[in-house]
Amino acid sequence: MAEAPDSEPVASSSKSSVPAEAQEDEGPAPKKRKTVAEGEEIEKLEHRLGGILCCAVCLDLPQAAVYQCSNGHLMCAPCFMHLLADARLRDESATCPNCRVEISKTSASRNLAVEKTVSELPSECRHCARVYPRHSLQHHEENVCDDRAHPYRFSQTVVERAPLGAVSGLVRIVARLYWLLLSALGGSYRCERPAAAAKRRRVRRLTGCRYACLGCGWRGAARAAAAHEEACAHPRQSAADLVELLAQRERLNGERLQLHTQLLDLLSVEKITFTDLQLKPYRTEELHKLYYETSRFSAFGHQWLVKAFVNKHQRDPTQSSQREITYQLILKSKPPAPLGVSWTWVRGPWGEARVAPALAAHAFREDEAAPARALPLADAADANRLLSNKAIHFRLIMFLSAK
Repeated sequence: MAEAPDSEPVASSSKSSVPAEAQEDEGPAPKKRKTVAEGEEIEKLEHRLGGILCCAVCLDLPQAAVYQCSNGHLMCAPCFMHLLADARLRDESATCPNCRVEISKTSASRNLAVEKTVSELPSECRHCARVYPRHSLQHHEENVCDDRAHPYRFSQTVVERAPLGAVSGLVRIVARLYWLLLSALGGSYRCERPAAAAKRRRVRRLTGCRYACLGCGWRGAARAAAAHEEACAHPRQSAADLVELLAQRERLNGERLQLHTQLLDLLSVEKITFTDLQLKPYRTEELHKLYYETSRFSAFGHQWLVKAFVNKHQRDPTQSSQREITYQLILKSKPPAPLGVSWTWVRGPWGEARVAPALAAHAFREDEAAPARALPLADAADANRLLSNKAIHFRLIMFLSAK
C-alpha cells in the first residue's frame, strides 16, 4: 500500500472537514473551570461567615442576641442597647450605623437564624486550643478545660528554709479560729477541712486552694490542687503578714452582717409600704439634659416623688461609655415633725435590672430632698439597658422609723 507524501496533510477526524463558518454558529465555547494554584490557601467557610455575620457596630461576632434593622443590618445586643441609650440622652431617634434607617425596640427584630448560625461556628479554646462550637465554648473554658489558665502560677520548686516552729503553729491556730468565726457569721470565705476539700475536688473539676482564706487566689483543675497546696506559700506566712488580710475579710463580712441585721430590724417596724415606680424621661429647659421623674405617690400619709439623673456631674453623658444613674427621694408635703424614713430598692415585677442590696435613711423635713445616691445596680452594664427603655421600673420599699 503506497504511503501518502509528506507534503499532503492527513485528516485526523471528521471535524476538520467542517467549515469554519459552521463552527462559529455553534455558539461560544464552554468556560474552563478555574483551578487553584499549588500553595494557594483557600479561605475557610467559617472565616467568611464570621466577616458576614459580625456586628455592624463593634465588628465582632455576637455573643448572645442579634438584632437587625429593617434593611437587615446586624447588631449585637450590647451595641443595640448602647445605640438606643445614646439616642435617649441626645433626644434623637436611634439609627442604624450602616443605612441610617430609624431603629427602636419595636421596629428592630431578632434574627434567630443568625444567632443559631453564630452559635454553631467553631472557635478555639483559649487554654487548650481545641475547637468547640461557640455555644459550648464558654462552659468548656470555665468548667471543663483542664488547661485553664490560672491567675497565679506557682513553681513546683520548694525552697528549703528553716522550720518556723511556733510561728507556723500560730498561723494554723489563727486560720482555724478564722474559719470558726466565719462559719458562725455565715461568711462566704472559709477554710475547708481537708476531708471536705478532698470531697469537693472529687465532685468539681475546677477548684480553689484550701488556703483561699489566707489570700491565695489560685483556681484550676482538681487534679493539680494537691500539688499546688504543697507548694503554696500562703500557709508559710507569718502571723504579722496575715493580720491585715484577716482584718479586711472580717470588715467585709461585718458590713454584710450589719446590712442583714438592719433589714431584719426594719421588718419589725410598725409601718412598712412598697410602691412600684415608673420613672419617665424628661428634659431640662436650660441644657436640655435628660432626667427621670416619677409621678407623686403616697406613703405614710405624705406625698413623695423620685428624681433620677444620668452622670449628674458630667455636662454631656454621651461622651462617656460609663453610665451611672443617681436618684433623690423627695418629700413634697409638710410633716409636723422630722420624718425618719429608711428605704431600699428591689427589682419588682416589671423591672429589667438586678439590684444590689443597699439600705438608705434620711430625716425629712418640709419639701426636702434626700442627698443624691447611686442607684444600686448589681451590674453597671445594666444602665444602658435601662436607658434604652421608654421608662425605668423599680420597686421602692419604705420603712417609717420609730420616733
